[in-house]
Amino acid sequence: MNETSGHGADPGELGEGELERIAGRLAEVAGVVGVCLGGSRARGAHAAGSDYDLGLYYRPGRLDTDALRRLAAELCGRPVEVTEPGGWGPWVDGGAWLDLGGARVDWLYRDVERVRRYAAEARAGRYETGRQAGHPYGVPSYAYLGELAVGRVLADPTGELSTLKDELAVFPAALARTVTADAAWEVPFLLAAAHKGAKRGDAGYVAGCLFHAVGLLAHALHARAGQWLINEKGAIAASSRLPCAPVEFERRAQALFAPAGTGPAQLAAVLDAADALSADVLAACRPEAE
Repeated sequence: MNETSGHGADPGELGEGELERIAGRLAEVAGVVGVCLGGSRARGAHAAGSDYDLGLYYRPGRLDTDALRRLAAELCGRPVEVTEPGGWGPWVDGGAWLDLGGARVDWLYRDVERVRRYAAEARAGRYETGRQAGHPYGVPSYAYLGELAVGRVLADPTGELSTLKDELAVFPAALARTVTADAAWEVPFLLAAAHKGAKRGDAGYVAGCLFHAVGLLAHALHARAGQWLINEKGAIAASSRLPCAPVEFERRAQALFAPAGTGPAQLAAVLDAADALSADVLAACRPEAE
């Protein structure tokens, strides 16, 4: 089926009715609990032609991937690769990429029991971070919660997904304390290690430390503001818009990654700027900053 956008519509866009129809069809597949629109489309921050990210929340051990393949082939008019759960790695469970008349629709598996378990952990102030292709910072377990919290439920036959979403409306205070506390020790540790690498002119190591340190600062700022940060894309810009962000956070953070040379002196200067930025952010994230 190629006429997914509606008569006269932009071929890279789906009509609201068509999007909901696809979600409804997905929700009929055995094992699918519900479907949630995520990413920039859910936040209203998308550009023309942005992908449609559809989270397929499924019951582990029950997902009928053969039915998903048949549906994908029907929608696209040709066979489509649809993975088994875990097909894209341990954190982005798997799914499929569909091209519907120019509109890109991504099906992204989400184990609903795993989301529920991480929600309980977050309320207790605990989380873990795992490696995943395409996510150089890593995937914090609370990113699953943020996806659902800021997403838009499109199909939810039993109401289970909407109930879970409502439970995630408020960022857990215990989690916020843990995330900011972790940044308070790990960012200075990373930058101290980077300074040692700078003396050797090890630009690659310095860059790696800087990237992770800035990621920690972005997560700390979001936690301090009680907001979910889902992934690295746009994290610096999003952090700069938070009321607790230091003045010119975005400019200062992005400048750390501008080419400045790979010699010890140039690397040391960049790290001095990173030290100053981290001090400002960590000061803003302390409880007494309220």
